Amino acid sequence: MPPASSGPSLQRPSPSFWQESWPWLLGTLALWLVLGFGASLARVSGDSMNPTLRSGDTLLLLKYPRWLDPDFPRRGSVVVFRGPPDSPYAYATHTLLGLEFKSRPVHIKRVLALPGDQIELRGGQVWVNGQALAENYAPGSWVDDQAPRTLAAGELWVMGDNRQVGSSLDSRAYGPVRVRDVLGEVPQRLWPEPGRLP
Repeated sequence: MPPASSGPSLQRPSPSFWQESWPWLLGTLALWLVLGFGASLARVSGDSMNPTLRSGDTLLLLKYPRWLDPDFPRRGSVVVFRGPPDSPYAYATHTLLGLEFKSRPVHIKRVLALPGDQIELRGGQVWVNGQALAENYAPGSWVDDQAPRTLAAGELWVMGDNRQVGSSLDSRAYGPVRVRDVLGEVPQRLWPEPGRLP
């Protein structure tokens, strides 16, 4: 029987902080990239998109880079965006510790006209390039008349599906929305009634 060794024993070095942490750091970076540039959740607040969307609905918001989708934006798609910075209608006033400040909250509406389109509101209908839009997602709609206007490059005309006067703060009040202020497109409701949006 060999004698017990009295020399120093060999031990594996303990892993460094970076060796233990890199999977977590990589996962956090991937999550940040997905939520920041890929997709996230959006929640509806208000009735401006009735009957398509109801207050409290949870939606899938796609925020992928625009160059991945050459057809973006599409007429008829539902988008989340910030209102025009030069319009007082695009701001909300808040009070914190007695101090008043304004912010540009996000809105959710439907794209009705694209850059270069002529938009007109006449006879309770939306007209784009001289054609009345067939909008089965906005039944029984009624809108204020507005004279024709042609959208500039990088501009969109957006409206809520609830067209009753005073029910949706949209391009009728604050004018065209800049494409660069669009945060993403909403193709699908996740809860409470999952399904693609019309």
